[in-house]
Amino acid sequence: MSEKVFITGLTGFVGSHLADFILEKHPYIEILGLARWRSPTDNINHILHNVNLVHGDLTDNFSLRKILSEHRPNIIYHLAAQSYVPYSFDVPIETLSTNIIGTCNLLEVIKELKLQDGYDPFIHICSSSEVYGQVKKEEIPITENNPFRPASPYAVSKVGEDMLAYQYYLSWELNTVRTRMFTHTGPRRGSVFVVSTFAKQIAAIEVGKQSCVKVGNLDSIRTFLDVRDAVKAYWLLQKCPPGEVYNIGGKETMTVGEMLSKLVSLSKTKIDVVVDPTRLRPSDVTRQIPCIDKFVQATGWQPTIPFSTTLRDTLEYWREYYNNEGA
Repeated sequence: MSEKVFITGLTGFVGSHLADFILEKHPYIEILGLARWRSPTDNINHILHNVNLVHGDLTDNFSLRKILSEHRPNIIYHLAAQSYVPYSFDVPIETLSTNIIGTCNLLEVIKELKLQDGYDPFIHICSSSEVYGQVKKEEIPITENNPFRPASPYAVSKVGEDMLAYQYYLSWELNTVRTRMFTHTGPRRGSVFVVSTFAKQIAAIEVGKQSCVKVGNLDSIRTFLDVRDAVKAYWLLQKCPPGEVYNIGGKETMTVGEMLSKLVSLSKTKIDVVVDPTRLRPSDVTRQIPCIDKFVQATGWQPTIPFSTTLRDTLEYWREYYNNEGA
């Protein structure tokens, strides 16, 4: 059987980079991507001729059954989600439905096909470091055994995804491996996420479209990872035993304010910074420093891209965006 990878969220930030990685390193593998009819393809326009978009929706069990029955991918990366934490406070039901019910639909279809005729793919379920919530100082760095203290509807939804993947492994022996990814960023990151929103605003200031960078809480501490290192880690998950969970994250830790200073230093334009109260969350997670020893020991993976490169590439992405806008 030829190898097929099915990526939910292929048109998104991480999904598009994962497809890039597979096409470069494993060009013999067929890539299927779940897409809704209205999914933008900006992130994958450069590879559209090399991937197979299949239309469906995580909340529609019938469409998932049709796709998996017809294509039988032997590797599944479940990356699709409502992933913006502040938005989850406004639409908690949509967030829970997409992330928990959508994941349950996917796992239920795989379970039924396994019971029917032995279909048994590798399944990566993407949880999040947000499940840990606000950790105590003595719990840093955060291990996989840290208690869950979800501080947003998004975090609650990721606890649900995480535990569903574990339950389907225990109950039905599905080959699920879970990850709790810490802060990761790079080119193509949505403009609402912290590094990307700062980079976009700086690029806008440089072309005279904005007067200042608007920020939220600059005191939160994050450990940053480049998305291109993240997808290499995801690929290596296939080496890991089913039922396991792994923290994945970078090695460069700083406050959000320190990160912003590094970004500002990449611009020759004078940049003013203003706190915008609307960018402050009802409850925030201010310490996100991972222990990634378990994953490193299991796979030998190490992040290799310096965060300075990530920042430069992200800023260049948004500069190109404004250059193209004016063309």
